[in-house]
Amino acid sequence: MAQKIESLTRIEAHGQPPKIIEEFIGRVNSETQAVSIARMKSPAGWSEPGQTPEFDEYTVVLRGCLQVETRVGTLQIEAGQAVITNAGEWIRYSTPGEEGAEYIAVCLPAFSPATVHRDG
Repeated sequence: MAQKIESLTRIEAHGQPPKIIEEFIGRVNSETQAVSIARMKSPAGWSEPGQTPEFDEYTVVLRGCLQVETRVGTLQIEAGQAVITNAGEWIRYSTPGEEGAEYIAVCLPAFSPATVHRDG
């Protein structure tokens, strides 16, 4: 049966200055283990620790620019672009530009603090 999601849940974010995470589907808001879908709003100058997650992440940038660092290089993902990161790959997200960024992140399986494996 179809399940209507009435509202989102704000989740505490890592990194500074704080970003906003609004989970629509996932372990917290809908008790969904298979996938998480969240809207992120990160301010100018935001960055978080690197991570080696156990999930694939599909990210679509709606506004601004998201910087994605990997072991082999750094990508600038602009509004209207997307990036795919794979489970087991070290990545670090940030929004160093003046505009910050707004983006949708889809994680398979769903994001979990226990499976993100943030750096120290």
